[in-house]
Amino acid sequence: MKRLLRRSKRNNVNPSFDRSMETHALSKRMNNFQSVLSSRWQALSGRDQLALLILSTFLLLFVGGYGGYSIHQAANDSKNDYQEEVADYFWLRAQAGNIDSNAMQTSTSDGELPPANNVSTVLNSAGITNAQVVAAGDAVQLSFTHGSQAVVGTALGKLEQQGWQFTQLSMQQDPINKSIQVQATVAL
Repeated sequence: MKRLLRRSKRNNVNPSFDRSMETHALSKRMNNFQSVLSSRWQALSGRDQLALLILSTFLLLFVGGYGGYSIHQAANDSKNDYQEEVADYFWLRAQAGNIDSNAMQTSTSDGELPPANNVSTVLNSAGITNAQVVAAGDAVQLSFTHGSQAVVGTALGKLEQQGWQFTQLSMQQDPINKSIQVQATVAL
């Protein structure tokens, strides 16, 4: 019964008073710790004190310097990646004006290649090899990966100039090797 009464009295105590008691206790512990350190420091010889100061300074400089350097490098890498992405975006936007959506397909003759072979030939002439080109009814589906944005833009521009209309186009850049993955469906 006495314990319960003590607890209720303790819970009714002013919270700021509790905090000041905790702060006082923490301050007392810190003072004790500092006095122990000071007494141990004074017990060291002058040569040991000097060696400990030099070692501590070296460790602080090494840890601080390396940590600052690594943070700086990571920030520079991130900034450079961002600037590359922005440059790629604006380059692709600039290429949009080069696409002639009203281009007419030239008349086809009976001796001409099938549509899938025609698309494959255009891609090969633009410098894209190993493209997957499949005929799907009147349309042609194509998929390829290339490391140069200029080559990808040129190939897609040549397809547009040949009269192919893009019904679907998906372009993604691989974040690891920076190559561009293109998947598209084109129709005459």
